[in-house]
Amino acid sequence: MTRLICAPMATLSHEAFRHAIEKFGGCDEYFTEMINASSLLNMGPFEKYYLMSGPCPEKIVWQITGNNAQTMAEASVVAASQGGIGVDLNMGCSAPQIYKTGAGIAWMLKSLEQTRDLVRQVKKALVEYEKQQDGRHVRLSVKCRLGAEDFTESSFFDFTDMLIDEGVELITLHPRTIKEKYRGLPKYEYVQKLEERVSVPVILNGGITDAASAEYALTKAPSCTGLMIARMAAQKPWIFSEITKHLNGENKKQDSVDCQALALEFIDDVLKYQPPEFYKTRLQRFFAYFCQNFKFGHYFQTQMLNAKSVEESQERVIDYFLKQPDDRFITY
Repeated sequence: MTRLICAPMATLSHEAFRHAIEKFGGCDEYFTEMINASSLLNMGPFEKYYLMSGPCPEKIVWQITGNNAQTMAEASVVAASQGGIGVDLNMGCSAPQIYKTGAGIAWMLKSLEQTRDLVRQVKKALVEYEKQQDGRHVRLSVKCRLGAEDFTESSFFDFTDMLIDEGVELITLHPRTIKEKYRGLPKYEYVQKLEERVSVPVILNGGITDAASAEYALTKAPSCTGLMIARMAAQKPWIFSEITKHLNGENKKQDSVDCQALALEFIDDVLKYQPPEFYKTRLQRFFAYFCQNFKFGHYFQTQMLNAKSVEESQERVIDYFLKQPDDRFITY
């Protein structure tokens, strides 16, 4: 059975967002948004919100980012102490503000030995932690891309072979290069090649927007263990349910989404599970995607992005569906 996984997304992959997805049956694993290793170790006023694991702590994977091996090793243990499935090292983020600091995909651009040292230190720290916890296992995984624009198949597989040699137990591959961002279809054939090469599960990430695209990706990488979905989970929190029904041959079974109720419940959950300083960015990021479902989505999106308070956001949700009642319910 193909596993379905919610991707790590800055300002999105938090507890309130997971509640929205769980309303439709959820998914198999939830990666957290990137947790900066240095910030976590300093334990500032907001770090506790990155360590929240509800509503299903047993499905959580903590994603750690940073540019220093020792710091990331120490932060991995702090995150692992909160429970969950394991720790994921971010080696795929191609945002300039991330990789130019030496984090994210920069780990794929450094020397193989430098990145090997990072993985080795993290693995060693987690193994030592496991011994102190009577053997509770903490899975170590890596999320990566193909590498630089001039990557070669040989250099990519040298990199992934190193990950396996150093104890990485799962790889998520977004098969695009650093500059491709989201242009064109991902090179799914590399997911299949990687799955055939390594002894650990491989998760396919990129280009999944609905049940049909999920099925297409699986025809190109039929051996992959699972599918990771990012931004489309914000537009359609029910997408995991939609894909599950399709893969199980239950297409004739229809479910309905009350989009007004979903939007208002999400706002309520942001109030419950995020600090006031985060309200604006968390609401703006979610509604930038969610509003794309509707006939007058651009207008709705603009209204939500310009809301000056949480109360105004709630009022604008209600106002939109009063004006556009046909948009309120979506059947899938």
